[in-house]
Amino acid sequence: MPQSKSMKKRLRQSQPRRIRNIGRKRAIKLSTRRTLDAATAGDADATREALSGAFKALDKAAQRGVIHKKTAARRKARLHKRIAQA
Repeated sequence: MPQSKSMKKRLRQSQPRRIRNIGRKRAIKLSTRRTLDAATAGDADATREALSGAFKALDKAAQRGVIHKKTAARRKARLHKRIAQA
């Protein structure tokens, strides 16, 4: 347990942030999986829509500092590459 007043406050602040970040990371995984499922099913419209949703989730997470900006770019590139192959 933290002893100083400032560290106690830091702990109070970090707990809800951690929960929010877990939810945002989960949204990234879910949207990526939906995109890949739509691509394997062969539905072009659903794939396009799911891909834009995945890109949006990645960009939002990078903007809010959940993941690094270059991590988001790398994941978007790899996802786009897998969609193009399917």
